[in-house]
Amino acid sequence: MIIMDSRSQLTADLIAKVAEGKMDIVNAATLLNISRRTVERYLQRYRKVGIRFVVHQNNGRSPANKICHEVKRSVQALIKEKYFDVNLTHLGELLEDNENLQVKRETLRSWAHEIHHVKRAKRRRSQVRKRRERMESPGLLLQMDGSPHRWFGDKKSCLIAIIVDATSEVHAEFFDSETTLGCLKVLRDFIAKKGVFKVLYVDKAGIFGGPKRCNFSQVQRACSELGIEIIFANSPQGKGRAERSFDTFQERLIPELRLNHIVDMPSANVYLQRTFIPSFWHNNIQVVARSNVSGFTAIPEHINLDNVFITKDYRKIRSDHTFSYGNKFYSIESPLKRSIAKQRIEIRMHDDKGFTAYFAGRRLAVSEVIEPTKPSMFDLDVQKKLDVLKLADTLGNVTEAAKISGVSRDSIYRHRQILNQHGPQGLKRQITKDHHHKNRADRNLEKTVLEFSLDNPHLGQAQIDRQMKKVYKIDISPSGVRGIWLREQVQTIALRLQKSNSGAIVN
Repeated sequence: MIIMDSRSQLTADLIAKVAEGKMDIVNAATLLNISRRTVERYLQRYRKVGIRFVVHQNNGRSPANKICHEVKRSVQALIKEKYFDVNLTHLGELLEDNENLQVKRETLRSWAHEIHHVKRAKRRRSQVRKRRERMESPGLLLQMDGSPHRWFGDKKSCLIAIIVDATSEVHAEFFDSETTLGCLKVLRDFIAKKGVFKVLYVDKAGIFGGPKRCNFSQVQRACSELGIEIIFANSPQGKGRAERSFDTFQERLIPELRLNHIVDMPSANVYLQRTFIPSFWHNNIQVVARSNVSGFTAIPEHINLDNVFITKDYRKIRSDHTFSYGNKFYSIESPLKRSIAKQRIEIRMHDDKGFTAYFAGRRLAVSEVIEPTKPSMFDLDVQKKLDVLKLADTLGNVTEAAKISGVSRDSIYRHRQILNQHGPQGLKRQITKDHHHKNRADRNLEKTVLEFSLDNPHLGQAQIDRQMKKVYKIDISPSGVRGIWLREQVQTIALRLQKSNSGAIVN
């Protein structure tokens, strides 16, 4: 039995007519849109095997390069269980390195489609943008950015990377977040390795001296000390080389960290800098610059990078050679030939070692100034009570002490008892939530007002006042109602409705 489609049936009919002499070869070739030589070949096969000539000789045969079904099922299982977050190109490399299987990318695509497991690219409306060519020499322009993501484990971290525009050479490191100290460390390590570059291309984040921190960014200050100019991009696409590098890191680095069971930041940094970047990035992403002339310059001998890539602050020196920092006063102890009052002093912060003060590149010895603290209101109150008790002991007469100090005899006796039982600290006046002011309304009255307010949450304080006078014969002012609401935190309709629904009434 031969199953033919419409095209094959038309071919068989026309070749049969040619064989019977009812149609010439030229017309058959025109109708079938094939060459005369092909019609002759079809006619030759028709005379040998008959109508079976329309069936291709490879029909029903397995391709010579067909991969066995067991390999296909094992690869699909690996995609589901082990390589679920890997793109197709990376998947082919991992299968060859780890599983000793060589499968083409398009074959992997068809197998992944069969199990509905293909990573699809994000579809966004494109904008018209002008292509910018790479810089000719390395060191002329570098791009820097940070990418917060779940790189390893369940906690988010940030990968801060700096990339050379001319060659795509990259240096990156993981940090808890995109902080000033992290950016300074990445810059310092790269400059110590390659040298000082010309321009840094970044976004408008405050860390780099964007609009919000244009006058006190530490990264901007460090770059200016080394003569590095900062250019701000107006869009993420402007620094596309850094943005695309993060796409590559997320597609390839995350699966490799997971497959190597790396879940902590130190191990991730070691794998990134010693394995991933040297083995993959340098061999596959990094390119050769168009010019051999390097734009990097050597670090000047008088510059110490440890004194540049740290947090610096500035304070004004007072007339008595003191300055304030961190809510404390410090005095300059170094011997000085001339006064440096009204000048700015440089404060260099070190991680856990405190700070050091510098003026004109010279380190100054400073010491903290301990000033006496002012007594608080409670300390003055306690001292006043102690003075009255001392006066009573000196006179030996509580009545005379009460007349002189203006404190009642009962208060003096009570304070003396508290002093004997609890000491001077017991004389501090204790103001608690349950403290009842002498002008405050009775608690039962407050409870009645509160219950009525919760039963009628939409009434205002003046309406509550009128209803209380009319229904309960209670004389209370609207401000008194407002005071009760504030103490019980039901001053709005929403709060009264919430407390009414919860049924919580303070006794």
